Amino acid sequence: MPGTGLWRTKSVEQSILDTDEPDTKLRKNLGTWDLIVFGVSVVIGAGIFTLAARTAGDVTGPSVSLAFVLAAIACGLAALCYAEFASTVPVAGSAYTYSYATFGEFIAWIIGWDLILEFAVAAAAVAKGWSIYLEQVLKLIGLEVPTVLPLGPLQFDWGAVLLTVVLCTLLAIGTKLSARVSLVITLIKVAVVLLVIVVGLAYVNASNYSPFIPPAQAAAEDSPKLEQSLLSLILGGETSTYGVFGLLAAASLVFFAFIGFDIVATTAEETRNPQKMAPRGILGSLAIVTVLYVAVAMVVTGMVPYSDLATAEDGTRSTLATAFAQHGINWAAAIISVGALAGLTTVVMVLLLGQTRVLFAMSRDGLVPRGLAKTDPKTGTPVRATVLVGAVVVVASGFFPADKLEEMVNVGTLFAFVLVSLGVIVLRRTRPDLPRGFRAPLVPFVPILAIIACIWLMLNLTALTWVRFVVWMAAGVVIYFLYGRAHSRLGQRQADEVAAGGAVPRDAESAE
Repeated sequence: MPGTGLWRTKSVEQSILDTDEPDTKLRKNLGTWDLIVFGVSVVIGAGIFTLAARTAGDVTGPSVSLAFVLAAIACGLAALCYAEFASTVPVAGSAYTYSYATFGEFIAWIIGWDLILEFAVAAAAVAKGWSIYLEQVLKLIGLEVPTVLPLGPLQFDWGAVLLTVVLCTLLAIGTKLSARVSLVITLIKVAVVLLVIVVGLAYVNASNYSPFIPPAQAAAEDSPKLEQSLLSLILGGETSTYGVFGLLAAASLVFFAFIGFDIVATTAEETRNPQKMAPRGILGSLAIVTVLYVAVAMVVTGMVPYSDLATAEDGTRSTLATAFAQHGINWAAAIISVGALAGLTTVVMVLLLGQTRVLFAMSRDGLVPRGLAKTDPKTGTPVRATVLVGAVVVVASGFFPADKLEEMVNVGTLFAFVLVSLGVIVLRRTRPDLPRGFRAPLVPFVPILAIIACIWLMLNLTALTWVRFVVWMAAGVVIYFLYGRAHSRLGQRQADEVAAGGAVPRDAESAE
């Protein structure tokens, strides 16, 4: 029956028309630089100070810089597809909205549920990381104040909660104000990164780059098979530590450091000229962070032998500060702590922004309660959605451990990238008439390459991560059938059209 199909699509025209509803209208006040700042501010976090050193020591050796390049190529291919969609469908929701226009409501719900995993879990995990650096910075000024306190059987992380509350308040007040705050903090952390690169270059020893890809290391006898990369497991590899499999696995791990540029697409509805500004913001921010990441990776592996960056027997993980400390540059630890604190602040802010915009878009479509889509007439922001997201992240970051969250976020993001890339091919075929402010080059070859690259990265994540991902997505399917399907505005429109005796709209026909 019309209005009940899982594959009913919401036309691009209807998606754009919905943005003009008075009660759910977002304010258009962002420009190209605002978007680039959002992109850079969410992508550059503590990962640039910790991930390169840790991955080099434990997984790849000096080839960690190549791992960053491989991850950047996959992101770049997907970014071209995101740029086309953002300029064609300038509506909040990013991959969720794009999937609704191409694959239908059920897949749109799945990807929306997937984005909730990406943004909310990442925001909680990064907020906990911010709390750790806050404690370190407080020690630098002589304050011995723990940011995690025992609360009965639980551990309460007041630092993560404080950050989440402050940032959600800023986002509720207005997106433009959030962009200005993000700009100031982003300038600080980029300055710290550049300082680290310039100082570190003086201590680089070319001999530390050899061997560039160390020989594969045998896995420990008690190492669980599920902790091995899925690709290595399928091909019969013994280990994912060093060697080619280590390099491939590392590309999937450092991919976490690039997560966030796609959030720029969620702000397209709040951009003054999304047809031009959204693609520039997406591609510009990705280009900037790739250069910085590769430079940091080259510096840290050139300063000390990669074996010195391996995780210690007591579990202590290496950072950029580890490399500087070996050369007696102890003040670098303080600079890195301050830079990481600043970096994580804006990461959490933009992750919260992306989460609220996805929830806002799903609410406007009725797949989650409609009240969450209501915007404040003064600020033009979805305050209710912001409060709900803030509450969830407060609970998650305040009371739950953050172990193993990085890989969960990675698999969710890569899945979204695959659908967006495939969506570009589908929309080119089904709606060639749509005006496109930016066109991805060499379609369908670029989207196909993006899909292959993302699936390849997904296969290099651990098998245990895949198990957790499948469980999460299964829970999303249950929620859709219990609530989303019955409350869908698109479904209700189609049912009303049929009940009134009118023609079945094209969206309903696609559901048949």
